[in-house]
Amino acid sequence: MNLSHGLILAYIDLEYIFSYSNQLVPKNEKFCSFFKHKEKIKPMKLKLSLSFALVSISFLIGTTSIVAQEGEVKGISSESAPNNETKEIKLESEVTGEKNNLEVGTKSENEPTASLSPDSEMAPTLDTGNTAWMITATALVLFMTLPGLALFYGGLVQSKNVLSVLMHCFTIACIASLLWIAIGYSLSFSPGDGDWWIGGTDAFFLKGVNIDSMNGDFPESVWIMFQMTFAIITPGLIVGAFVERMKFSAVILFSGLWLIFVYFPVCYWVWGGGWLYNAGVIDFAGGIVVHATAGASALTLAWMLGRRHGFPKSLKPPHNPGMVMIGACMLWVGWFGFNAGSAGAAGKSAGMAMLVTHLSAATASLVWMFIEWKKTGKPGLVGIVTGTIAGLATITPASGSVGPLGAIVIGASAGIVCYFACGFIKDKLGVDDSLDVAAVHGIGGVLGTLMVSYFGYSEYFGGLGIALDSPKEQFAIQAQGCLAAIALSVVATFIIVKFISGILGGIRVSEDNETKGLDQAEHGENGYSLN
Repeated sequence: MNLSHGLILAYIDLEYIFSYSNQLVPKNEKFCSFFKHKEKIKPMKLKLSLSFALVSISFLIGTTSIVAQEGEVKGISSESAPNNETKEIKLESEVTGEKNNLEVGTKSENEPTASLSPDSEMAPTLDTGNTAWMITATALVLFMTLPGLALFYGGLVQSKNVLSVLMHCFTIACIASLLWIAIGYSLSFSPGDGDWWIGGTDAFFLKGVNIDSMNGDFPESVWIMFQMTFAIITPGLIVGAFVERMKFSAVILFSGLWLIFVYFPVCYWVWGGGWLYNAGVIDFAGGIVVHATAGASALTLAWMLGRRHGFPKSLKPPHNPGMVMIGACMLWVGWFGFNAGSAGAAGKSAGMAMLVTHLSAATASLVWMFIEWKKTGKPGLVGIVTGTIAGLATITPASGSVGPLGAIVIGASAGIVCYFACGFIKDKLGVDDSLDVAAVHGIGGVLGTLMVSYFGYSEYFGGLGIALDSPKEQFAIQAQGCLAAIALSVVATFIIVKFISGILGGIRVSEDNETKGLDQAEHGENGYSLN
């Protein structure tokens, strides 16, 4: 051991203790702290080095048992710990996919405190690694909508409507961004004074949030932006239910009202400290908040809007399968930010979430392709990438709780269930959910939310462990969360559509404009110029 090793060990131990004391989730995994801080370490005098070495040894001896106990409870278990000792790894913030449920604009209740005085508190310390990862994850999730989802949906419609789909996705992104800053973040994540319905109003227009505001160990501004991207893509998903026949003005009004009366409340229920959060619902990255709500609302809206002309026998196939594939690939890559970013740190949970997300998508893609191949005699590009999205949506709520084998099972289930759900909704129910939002996202999100009840346990295919001892008990909680979100989505969507119809004299374009195409009828432009 050279003169600087003692200092390094002491520094790492002190930082480790301060970082993990009074923390609920293993957010700051300092496996590479030596390299992170090496440039700060200067050669020291022998006396000082030895002093810090003694401090290091003292801390190591005195805190080994404490850290080990915390590891069992919080998921910071040693590599030698048996699997059955990690059953309770999924605590509240990982269960909901949150970094912390903070009071907006205030200091976290879970921040580490200084050991020198019981009354003194340390200021939150910025972790540049976690900050960089959360910024990257935020960009990836935005990339899912713009341009991923826009291209995916755009390629599935007729060429005369492709520009309208791109316009819908882009406009919704802008509307959701401003609404999130104005009221959404506050209503979703600030305390609601015990109100189970919605969060508080103290952080309207980000009151109390400044450059120094922290969410754990990264800036609160990054957390606000990360959650904003979820609010952007969720109403964007619903676009697939009404393509080629809904007025643009109705799209604007519906998206804004839907965010206020559906997304913000459900986000608070599940992630912001509401009644489903307190009930123990597990939704790591949005199976309920994003996919179940979007799917239920999409089905309701498609039913109220009515079928496209020619449905189901005379509809034209997707005009550009290549664009569909490009959009699906962007969604696949962006989904790593969606799920792995929900871990709230560049650590073990993020790594596993990324792995299981990929495996589920790959499995669902192949299962969907083989089913379609068997039924139609040909494996289609649109089919296999639709399976990809089904696998991604289904693994989303479970990505923080399951292992690789569980992800493969979930992906296979998604490919089978979502495939047949598409046919059931269109053929049996007769609902023209144009781009299968309800079947792929709604059914997939609910399926994954329910399956985490079993595959999240260490006894089932290497699950990471969840808090409750009974899968049946957890299943009941998960089902309660799904039913509550679906009920609100259906009722609120019905009321919103009726309200908008009264204002605009209907939400559907005329038959002539539908025949002409929305690109020209609504926007006066063409998606393609062949001159």
